[in-house]
Amino acid sequence: MAWKKVLPMDERARFVLDVEKAEMSVAELCRRYGVSRKTGYKWIRRYRVEGLGGIRERSSRPNRCPHKTNPEWEERIILERVKHSSWGPKKIRELLQRKGLDGRVPQASTIGDILRRAGLVSKRRRRLRKTYYSGPLTESKYPNHVWAVDYKGWFKTGDGVRCEPLTISDLYSRYVLEAKALPDQSYEEARGVFERVFEEYGLPEVIRSDNGGPFASRGAGGLSKLSVWWVLLGIKPEFIVKGHPEQNGVHERMHLTLKNEATVPASRNLIGQQRRFDKWRKEFNEKRPHEALEMKVPAQKYRCSTIVYQGGINNKTQIKYPEGYKVRRVRRSGEIRWKGKMRFVGAALKGVKVGIKQVEEGHNQVYFDYILLGDLYDIDYKGLRTMVGVHKEDEKKGEKV
Repeated sequence: MAWKKVLPMDERARFVLDVEKAEMSVAELCRRYGVSRKTGYKWIRRYRVEGLGGIRERSSRPNRCPHKTNPEWEERIILERVKHSSWGPKKIRELLQRKGLDGRVPQASTIGDILRRAGLVSKRRRRLRKTYYSGPLTESKYPNHVWAVDYKGWFKTGDGVRCEPLTISDLYSRYVLEAKALPDQSYEEARGVFERVFEEYGLPEVIRSDNGGPFASRGAGGLSKLSVWWVLLGIKPEFIVKGHPEQNGVHERMHLTLKNEATVPASRNLIGQQRRFDKWRKEFNEKRPHEALEMKVPAQKYRCSTIVYQGGINNKTQIKYPEGYKVRRVRRSGEIRWKGKMRFVGAALKGVKVGIKQVEEGHNQVYFDYILLGDLYDIDYKGLRTMVGVHKEDEKKGEKV
């Protein structure tokens, strides 16, 4: 055992005093006090040289640190920060390197630590980006009323290729419309899957997803290219609250079954994995009884949608805004022209029409169909900068935001 936790100084003092009495050997005393002979002799040596002060607890901090930044560098860094109050560690480091000063310029992370210790950096408040609020989640009351979509956690097939299973299900009937083994979560791959599913089953009224890509984004209204396309087709995007997958619990439960029955162990390649998904989906839809369906199978409850997919996005010319709205088409740059100025709205909305509703003089609201994207202020009105809602997608665009 080591020294007792209570009053260790007293234990050391008793030990060295017992040694001085010479009534027991050092080895016996070490065993009695529960320390090694090496430690015991260390305390004896210190006591005989320095007295009782020599057996006090000493700091284990090294006398010098070879990695510690030279005080001269700290002064230079702080001085440059004072001169350039808006500069960060990377810019300050680059400036010091250009000056060709003697010695190695500290890394940006070290410069950041120095600035924090000097109280020259305030903790940045993370700006929250809101997702378009779709209202309370829709209760599915009939087939194709609400579809759910998500990616089941990725895994690697036997040949080392990444597999991202994209799944789509009808929440009313539990019918799995697709379980597709994809190499990534790109917009192009996802759209191709949805086009094929729409062609086979028709269109739903609502598609529920989480807030991740490619379903949602951090841009205006939280919309992505994929969810903008859904709106153009007449489908309402519905996003669950971030960090609450239980709001899509029926779909998540299906994922657990899919994982246990069709991914462990993984197939040799994506083609083989897709064969397993197709086989699993057929059994899940046509043979597996569901307690929530009164022991019926999903195929008995599901029927194709009466809303036929026409293909393309010709629907974008059909979006009608109420009387009094000013209509603008979003350019390839994600901007609209308003009052002679280019105003950035969002890259996901390029090519579509948005409606601008006047709230009061100098203050307007921007809509994409029924979705409020944000507020648009005239630059000349009370000196306010133009801002599309709280969803500024790119602050680097300066006056365009």
